[in-house]
Amino acid sequence: MSLAKWTVGLLAGMSMLALAVPADAGEVRVTVAEYSAKTGPYFEAVKKEFEAANPGITIKYEVVPWDVLLQKLTTDISAGTNADLSIIGTRWLIDFVQQDVAEPLDSYIKPEFKDRFIDTFLQPSIMGGHTYGLPIAASARAMYYNKELFEKAGIAKPPATWTELQDDARKIKAIGAFGFGLQGKEIETDVYYYYAMWSQGTEILNKDGTSGLGTPGALEAAKLYKSMIDEGLTEPGVTSNNREDVQNLFKQGKVGMMITAPFLSNQIKEEAPSLKYGVAAIPAGPTGARGTYGVTDSIIMFKNSKNKDEAWKLLDFLFTKEQRAKFTQGEGFLPVNKEEAKMDYYVNNADLAAFTALLPDARFAPVIPGWEEVAQITSDAMQKIYLGGDPEAGLKDAADKANAVLKKK
Repeated sequence: MSLAKWTVGLLAGMSMLALAVPADAGEVRVTVAEYSAKTGPYFEAVKKEFEAANPGITIKYEVVPWDVLLQKLTTDISAGTNADLSIIGTRWLIDFVQQDVAEPLDSYIKPEFKDRFIDTFLQPSIMGGHTYGLPIAASARAMYYNKELFEKAGIAKPPATWTELQDDARKIKAIGAFGFGLQGKEIETDVYYYYAMWSQGTEILNKDGTSGLGTPGALEAAKLYKSMIDEGLTEPGVTSNNREDVQNLFKQGKVGMMITAPFLSNQIKEEAPSLKYGVAAIPAGPTGARGTYGVTDSIIMFKNSKNKDEAWKLLDFLFTKEQRAKFTQGEGFLPVNKEEAKMDYYVNNADLAAFTALLPDARFAPVIPGWEEVAQITSDAMQKIYLGGDPEAGLKDAADKANAVLKKK
């Protein structure tokens, strides 16, 4: 999470990066990840405000869909044509640091600047005692539920455990809706599985650094999801649905429960304002264990930037309370700025409060080389299991593959 709403194509009207042209003096080029239809207009407004306040510095943006961003950055870095700044998934940062292409920001960060941040969200970008990125977007995951379907099915409150969730899903199925929305392809397919795995007391990585996929808890989690699919408690064709597909079903009132990010609340308010829904904690497992996925995306400065001082001025501007509020509230993320978090918008927002309450249980993607490969191995294994494969054999094979990657790195 990344956190993005996957879209196709570049937003019209944005300043495009001429890849083969070297940066002009005072020009800051930025690769921007596209979160929603609001991303482009926000950064265009930033360009106008910042340039008016900083004569002599010009900003050029390129907005790139998340599903092609990593490949684009890899290509640009190899060719030496990368921008000065870029939004990235924080989980990619360790690879950029090891490749020595990310600029440490320590010389720019003053104590008062660092104090702007909620430490939980700044920490994932700190490696080896150096800060290599700033949290441009932050999120967690919680369970959304359809209050109208709950009422029709005779369900009084959201489930506290996975056993209760299964029972509730059966009741919702009985009234003709899908009990539990389960994604089965693309970004965060592995993460959707971790919710059940964490509730079994199992972590992504064991204490010795090996994959947790080979543990009994991982197997129980896979069996749980497979049994729900086999019983018809999920939407049909799970492996054909990505996160946005399941969210759309929820917005249409066809799904009783699903797990996703804060930005769904904004989408519901805009696209399905009559939908009656609530936000609750992700269900716990048999011993009370539970976990949510904490996500940050970072904005980094590249080491080969020719205009680092100007780029830092833009970063300083982006991380003021006012700019953070515009971006965070527009996209539907959690605040990373302490002062922003005190604003009435967050304090009085029941949906966001539910997500914030889960942060003590948040896990972030492991900051290890090769993590993207391990995550894909997990997603591939879950797809096979969801399609009818044997959970035990599938997880053993996935654990062996993941451990080979982890050992190699």
